[in-house]
Amino acid sequence: MDDPHADRRPPAQRLVHPWLLCIAILIAGIVLLPVISLATVALTGSGEDWPHLIRNVLPGATTTTLGLLAMVAVGTAVAGVISAWLVVAFDFPFRRTMSWALVLPLAVPPYLAAYAFAEFFHYSGPVQSLVRAVFGFETIRDYWFPDVRSTGGAALVLTSVLYPYVYLTTRVVLLMQGRNIGDVARTLGARPAKVFLRVLLPVTRPAIIAGVALVLMETINDIGASEYLGVRTLTFAVYSTWLNRGSLEGGAQVALIILVLVFALLMLEQHSRKRQRFHNSRGTQIKAHHPRIPLHGRRGWTALGVTLSPVLLGFGIPLFVFGQYASRRIEQFATPELGAAFLTSVATSAVTAVLTVSLALVLVNAVRVARSGGMTALVRLASVGYALPGGILGLGLILVLTRFDNGLDALMRVEFGVSTGLLVSGSAAAVILGCTIRFLALAEGAVRSGLDKLPPHLDEAARSLGKSPTASATTVLLPLLKPAILTALVLVFVDTVKELSATILLRPFGFGTLATYVYEQASRGAPEDGAAAALVIILTAMAPVILLSGALMRDREASM
Repeated sequence: MDDPHADRRPPAQRLVHPWLLCIAILIAGIVLLPVISLATVALTGSGEDWPHLIRNVLPGATTTTLGLLAMVAVGTAVAGVISAWLVVAFDFPFRRTMSWALVLPLAVPPYLAAYAFAEFFHYSGPVQSLVRAVFGFETIRDYWFPDVRSTGGAALVLTSVLYPYVYLTTRVVLLMQGRNIGDVARTLGARPAKVFLRVLLPVTRPAIIAGVALVLMETINDIGASEYLGVRTLTFAVYSTWLNRGSLEGGAQVALIILVLVFALLMLEQHSRKRQRFHNSRGTQIKAHHPRIPLHGRRGWTALGVTLSPVLLGFGIPLFVFGQYASRRIEQFATPELGAAFLTSVATSAVTAVLTVSLALVLVNAVRVARSGGMTALVRLASVGYALPGGILGLGLILVLTRFDNGLDALMRVEFGVSTGLLVSGSAAAVILGCTIRFLALAEGAVRSGLDKLPPHLDEAARSLGKSPTASATTVLLPLLKPAILTALVLVFVDTVKELSATILLRPFGFGTLATYVYEQASRGAPEDGAAAALVIILTAMAPVILLSGALMRDREASM
């Protein structure tokens, strides 16, 4: 379905506003600094590692990465879209509970989920123990059980904790659509399944692709889960080349290959949005809501089972495993180090979420007002930070910040006789800046998915009545974008709480988060030592998820 409004806008609306262009250039420039630093390191390398990489590393790592991406894309799209459709379009037992419970796996970092899955499905875990007890098997040779330490196992782990990205973006679009299109199809005699496949699925395709693109970038970035499960991806090759072979240039060169993959994903997402944009032609339709279709008996319980399954996998298994470990070490919850890490994580994540979503709103509004290919390209460049593995991003950023601090310190010494020291690279600002660059694409994607659903003439009508672009954006668009903004805030906050690899490199002395606390505790001995902190990470990330769900439930549209 083509956008009926895309080509009807007057040429006067395609002017580029200078201040918006300057802000977009500034944000894109800051985001690109670590990428440029990394590319400089890669291009100045000798290339002596390439024969080894081409012969022994890249073919297998590329095949494994592409296979993992394909499986995770299909898995998250199926789980996220079907779940969103069921909770929005139908009424079944515990629907309201499932509408927010489906977001809970987002609180579980992939590296913690990988450890929990490995323990849960291990030979001595509860699943295989139950299989042996039921069928009378005595040893592993008596039966076959799929190995979670495989590419398929890694895909299952990542799908279980990443599908909420697709669920959230799809659900927001289904809520903002008002189901008018589906109602028209049903009045013409179409059954619910046909309405979903022929009408709603094409309409929500841009949001689905946006969510899947975020999932795939998270999958490319992942190192903890893949390494623990023995899956050798391209990201693992970056770390292996850098740390094991001692070649920073070789690692940076492999990272550039990953960048090409992510640029392809970004272009695919942008191409899809360009070809298909859907929104209501009338502002009143945004608020339209209609009764859900009731599902009774077996159909209702089947819907409950379908929506409950991903929650049990992505949230239930990690909570069960770490809850068991933590119950044996209750004293870990009272340590002052854990309390300090908790406060640091919450403060850092809150500041990062507000800063990142604010920048995303500026960028998205700049594209909407300017309507130029150049502005769109700048915003795409500002999203490239999400493509970089956290460790590589941290390395590129710390090189830039160190040079900036040394230059500023030298200038201040000469001009004023004052030393500023490591003003940025030696403070929490480096961590916040790194996470902001890292998750700007996450916030921008969530906000843009919501904005694309609004009629373009809403803010244009306000401007025709004398409102400035800023006033029309703040008084007309922002209230309508509340679900998308809340979604973006939660996504960035939760991901910052879970972030580990960039934080380890960028954090100043004495700065510890929950993720680094888990890493330090687990690296000192048995993995169970970090169970309390792992449980606190999950519970901390749950809080904003529940707040978001509560806000959506109170919103009239969410009760559709």
